[in-house]
Amino acid sequence: MKIVGLSGSKVGSKTRTAMNYAVKSISKNDPEAEVTLLDLADYDIQFSDGRNYLEYEGDTGHVTKTLMEADAIIIGTPVFQASIPATLKNIFDLLPQNAFRDKVVSIIVTAGSAKHYLIAEQQIKPILSYMKAQIVQTYVFIEESDFHRKEITNDDVLFRIERLAEDTVMLAEAFASIREKKDAQYDF
Repeated sequence: MKIVGLSGSKVGSKTRTAMNYAVKSISKNDPEAEVTLLDLADYDIQFSDGRNYLEYEGDTGHVTKTLMEADAIIIGTPVFQASIPATLKNIFDLLPQNAFRDKVVSIIVTAGSAKHYLIAEQQIKPILSYMKAQIVQTYVFIEESDFHRKEITNDDVLFRIERLAEDTVMLAEAFASIREKKDAQYDF
């Protein structure tokens, strides 16, 4: 199973820190999984211009192809000005409309204030639904007060990240099993 963690911002460290915990949790609990962490801060991504994702080269092509080949994706995003960052929205724009069909997608949100806890519900989940994702219904919301020196200090947050990682893998395995059974019904 291919699992991709996507840290959806070019600035800051909190989202990357949370994504590191999620990726480590998956690797620890499912050593057979092929886990990749894509941090958009490490890539030079072009703006979407309407081309098919396969036509992009360099970092843009690498990121989009890696996401398209994944069985499950954990999206990590900070909240800026009560919204997702443009870098993450651009990734959604680079991908086709049905990019997340047959993929399980879960969400980790970092924010400076508890006032932004509904960003995942009101902005990210509708985009993922439109792109046909199987969404892990619970998400992890992490406030600035849960971090200290690039470490998560709240044990409840660590537990929720671990649980999200488990749920993501279990749901991906369940959907893969369902697809196999459905495919076996056909004689060709």
